[in-house]
Amino acid sequence: MNDAPSCPPNPRVGLFVTCLVDVFRPTVGFAAVKLLEDAGCTVEVPATQTCCGQPAYNSGDRADARELARQVIAAFEDFDYVVVPSGSCGGTLKQHYPPLFDGDPAWQARAERLSAKTFELVSFLTDVLGVERVTARYPGAVTYHDSCSGLRELGIKSQPRRLLATVADLDLREMAESEVCCGFGGTFCIKFPELSNRMVSEKVAHIQATEADTLLAGDLGCLLNMAGKLQRDGSAIQVRHVAEVLAGLTDAPAIGEPDRGDPPCK
Repeated sequence: MNDAPSCPPNPRVGLFVTCLVDVFRPTVGFAAVKLLEDAGCTVEVPATQTCCGQPAYNSGDRADARELARQVIAAFEDFDYVVVPSGSCGGTLKQHYPPLFDGDPAWQARAERLSAKTFELVSFLTDVLGVERVTARYPGAVTYHDSCSGLRELGIKSQPRRLLATVADLDLREMAESEVCCGFGGTFCIKFPELSNRMVSEKVAHIQATEADTLLAGDLGCLLNMAGKLQRDGSAIQVRHVAEVLAGLTDAPAIGEPDRGDPPCK
């Protein structure tokens, strides 16, 4: 569990949307807002937010990572909390921003203050706000993948499972080796494609063995990676972010499925 400061009533929360949610899956952002507002938060999405800098950081480009971090800190430092629907981006803000500014006391202090009030979405709901249940319904069997950054950097393991246990008609089926990496790893899958494919193949085999209808996780990068492999294998398993199920926002197509909107004009 995260070491959380005492929560003020009706906290003002800055939602760090993440690049992947913004570009590929806005429904996750809407789900995050709903969950937070249902829990009594005032939610704002700063228009000046940018990428957290994780790709630059992971590639060793500390100069660009620092520049992006400065923009994020300036955009979010006035909120009571910063909430992120992603373990990897949340881990970047919480764990990696302060060391980025070694030798720069002023910015390091600002980074440490931001770090102390930054939380991954489901962890914030359970560990800080004390949310014990949701009112959503999701008929069917689901399995859950523990994303590396959320699990290892932020200690997220039991929190999503506790809330999923309160979703009506949901049957949670644990997969073997749920804590093993799916092979995405940001730039890892680009630098080591053969190894990445072998890892996601093993992950998909564990997912399919559960005979679940739906795969859930808390990181969109992992979900996109696993959804792509499931589709290439011809699997009918749906892939969704855990926030969508917890918020009851599951009318949109699953990740990787074509939009079911109006057909294009002839």
